[in-house]
Amino acid sequence: MADDLLLARGLVAAYGRSSASFLGGRKPLPVLHGVNIRVGRGETVGIVGESGSGKTTLGRALLGLLKPAAGTVIFDGSDITALDEKARRPLRRRMQMIFQDPMSSLNPRHTIGRILTEPLLLHGFTASRKAALSVVHGILDRVGLSPTTVDRYSFELSGGQRQRVGIARAVVLKPDFVLADEIVSGLDVSTQAQVLQLLKELTGELHLALAFISHDLSVVRSICQRVVVMREGRVVEEGACERVFTSPASPYTRMLIDAIPLPTIDPGWLARGAAMESAGAG
Repeated sequence: MADDLLLARGLVAAYGRSSASFLGGRKPLPVLHGVNIRVGRGETVGIVGESGSGKTTLGRALLGLLKPAAGTVIFDGSDITALDEKARRPLRRRMQMIFQDPMSSLNPRHTIGRILTEPLLLHGFTASRKAALSVVHGILDRVGLSPTTVDRYSFELSGGQRQRVGIARAVVLKPDFVLADEIVSGLDVSTQAQVLQLLKELTGELHLALAFISHDLSVVRSICQRVVVMREGRVVEEGACERVFTSPASPYTRMLIDAIPLPTIDPGWLARGAAMESAGAG
């Protein structure tokens, strides 16, 4: 489609080694089996499925962190599948990731200020560290963190604060596409709501295309416009969230929906949860 920012066709990927072949060698373990997916400009697409369904592998292939064995990835009209690291480097600014575990993705030896200013300087967004720090103060304020956060280290922050730093790092370069991989799975419900509400607001403000990986369909239903359902490395269903959640075509999707603790999702829980968390912080 003309308004697709990211388009993947026939992605095949494998990891490591599996059982011995007939000749005694070892064969890679297949993970993705011809996956097709698209993300429109400014669109939020959920990628859901059980553990082992291939969600994270798909995300890594989309970002070029994993080279697929077959298939193509088209970004903004250009085939980026086979680009080497040097050719891909200019795309890093436009394609960002928010990791599941911010504690492991934030360098504990660097202050938050350094973690956030270095990308700005590396990509030439600002001419000086002072100018970069000014930008960082602005983004920290937008994600609900104190200016003094620049002098702190990741291990001094709470889980929710670290995840907000992860979001800040992803959006400070004003990318076109962001991949969020299970970013609220380790947070309590009220902190989840605040982080999700923030992400939802930022995607609108910055016109971000967002691929949101999660095993939690209630979370996906709260912030996504479309959903892609994966099982064992294949897409079994995709469509508008309203249609998929109301009338799933796949028995597997129905099974996932039936497993949600609250079958009917309250559309207001996100805003209320975020407000409660903010009130508690104040």
